[in-house]
Amino acid sequence: MDDATTDLCYLTATEALAAFRGGSLTPSALVDALIARIGEVNPAVNALADTYFDEAREQARAADAAYAEGRAEGALLGVPVLVKDAQRVKGKRTTHGSLLYMDAEPDAMSDPMVERLQAAGAIILARTTTPEFCISGVCRSLAWGNTVNPFNTGFGTGGSSGGSGAALAAGFAPIATGTDIGGSIRIPASCCGVVGFKPPHGRNPDGPPANFDRYNHCGPLARSIADLALVQDVVSGAHPRDHDSLRERVVLPREAGRLDGVRIAFSMDLGHRPVDAEVRRNTLAALERFRVLGAEVRDVDLPWTWACDTAATHWYNTMHFLRQAAWAAAAHADRLNDYTLAAARGVAATTMDDVSRSWEMQHAMYQDFGAVMEEHDLFVCPTLSVPAVPADHDPTAPGFEIDGVEVDAEYGWVLTHHFNMLHNCPVMAVPSGFAATGVPTGIQIVGRTFDDPAVFRAALAFEQDAGGWFRDRAGRPVV
Repeated sequence: MDDATTDLCYLTATEALAAFRGGSLTPSALVDALIARIGEVNPAVNALADTYFDEAREQARAADAAYAEGRAEGALLGVPVLVKDAQRVKGKRTTHGSLLYMDAEPDAMSDPMVERLQAAGAIILARTTTPEFCISGVCRSLAWGNTVNPFNTGFGTGGSSGGSGAALAAGFAPIATGTDIGGSIRIPASCCGVVGFKPPHGRNPDGPPANFDRYNHCGPLARSIADLALVQDVVSGAHPRDHDSLRERVVLPREAGRLDGVRIAFSMDLGHRPVDAEVRRNTLAALERFRVLGAEVRDVDLPWTWACDTAATHWYNTMHFLRQAAWAAAAHADRLNDYTLAAARGVAATTMDDVSRSWEMQHAMYQDFGAVMEEHDLFVCPTLSVPAVPADHDPTAPGFEIDGVEVDAEYGWVLTHHFNMLHNCPVMAVPSGFAATGVPTGIQIVGRTFDDPAVFRAALAFEQDAGGWFRDRAGRPVV
């Protein structure tokens, strides 16, 4: 693929829309370039499940005509989008990364987020890979194989929206969807050097049963903050099929500015986590960037412990996505992944007392965090304790260490689920730099409950000061 075509594949959605309106680019030209890019690069990274190329080309031609004839409507008309293979798309199967659903019937309707993207004119190009039932922080399944990091294929992408993170980094589309119950948007965003937004629960309507779960949030991943805001404008707001969806609409900023007077609290380790030296270095550099932008940055102590992680695990074991693992294990254990079987064992061992105590822990955590946020506008910490785990990482195996400390191989390297436990805090994952392996690292920008605009304002300023991401060949994967 020549350099000009590669550059086309790394356009943001905002840039593509401006080019469509100005007549310098057509949706068909962009879709064709992306399909060519996928054909060239996806065999190396394995980020996609089902693809819909013929339909995408047909929709792109219709969008071409709408722009040419001056009747273009829809905030995302002609923009290619990738949808995680755990979200419903009308007329398509959803496999949930499982052999058990490879012959699933087509869904009767799209989930609300996907429905709104389609109504805004987005073109669904393909599905992105996910671990079975979205259970793991690795993106590997018997159904679709192993999704690897475009920056270094010896490392993983994180999960569960791993295919979305890898596909964006590899230049397959400007926007992808994700879901986030324990960090599943933010983990792959960090591993793959893209941006991802976990909104407050209910900000973006969702389909059942995910919308019943306060840990769960559906949201966008992209390569620019403006694209995240664009998607949020389209998909957020009350929906008649989601009783938890919020009626309040927030106005998100679009212009980057300084952060004079903004008070940022930060913790490197959330009070108890070992953190890799390269993650520390890049996090400190990111904090210095905030200071240069005018923010006041203060180190704070959170009295959180590993008991927070235990409480999160107990609550996960009540959720549909893990109960689903237990049901499947009872009938089809021979067709499930090792991490799915491990999750099923965890479900069986969880008691009602465990679940009740998890709520007590969540309450205690917010007493600490809420007090910090009374005195600060934002909170910053690393997204992960490591840049990424190896591509063959076994989340069920013992002996996994960070900075000389053995931690749980599934949850011990992520600093994300703490903010699912605080459900209504918006969180943005943004890149902080690169490790010596070439794998990106990231930070989380956490806002006060429901204060999405403050998070976007800080992220826009950070992005501008950093010069953006994927803007030139030096900042892109080598695959």
